[in-house]
Amino acid sequence: MSEMRCAMTGRPVQGAGDAIWDDGEWISWAYINEQIDGPYPQGGLVEDLIVMGKTYYEDTLRQLPIYGALGEQYAARRFGIRLHEDPHLEGSDGRLGNLLVEIKTISPTRDSRRVRVKKSGNFNVLAIVKVDADFRIDAKLISRENLPIGKGKVYSVCWDDHPSEHQVIESQQQTSQKD
Repeated sequence: MSEMRCAMTGRPVQGAGDAIWDDGEWISWAYINEQIDGPYPQGGLVEDLIVMGKTYYEDTLRQLPIYGALGEQYAARRFGIRLHEDPHLEGSDGRLGNLLVEIKTISPTRDSRRVRVKKSGNFNVLAIVKVDADFRIDAKLISRENLPIGKGKVYSVCWDDHPSEHQVIESQQQTSQKD
C-alpha cells in the first residue's frame, strides 16, 4: 500500500486523525487550518509586505514593485530556504540544505501563470511563488530535472503544469546533508 499524502501539500498523513478524505483525496488538517487562519502567513515581514501591497493598491489602484522580494521572503519562510546574503548573486537566490534554489514570483498584476528562468542559472530547485488578485499567496518547489526542456535559453514554467515537489526535494536535501 502506498503512503497516504495530503493532496495540497504532498506531506504524509496518517489517516482521519491527520486529514479528511474529500473527493478522492486526503486533505491534511494542517493545510485546512492554514486556510482558516486567513490568506496571509501570520506575522513578520511577509505579512507586512502583503498588507502594504494590498493597502497601496486599494488606495491608488496601482501596484507596488515589491513582489520579487515578497516571493523570496515567503519561499524562505515556508520552505526553510536560507537566502544568499548578496541579493544580486547570479543563478540562485538561496539554499535549501546543499541544494541551490532559484525563486520566481507571479504577481497579481500578471495575466500569465508562467515564469521564465534562465537555463544557465546555477540552481537545483525552482521555487515559484504566486500572489493572486486577492493577495493570497502560495508556493511550489520543482526540481530542475522536472522543468520542461524546450528550446532557447530559458525555461518557461507554468504554475498549473507542476505539482509541488516539496517532499521529494526535502528527502534529497536530507540525503545530500548525510553525504
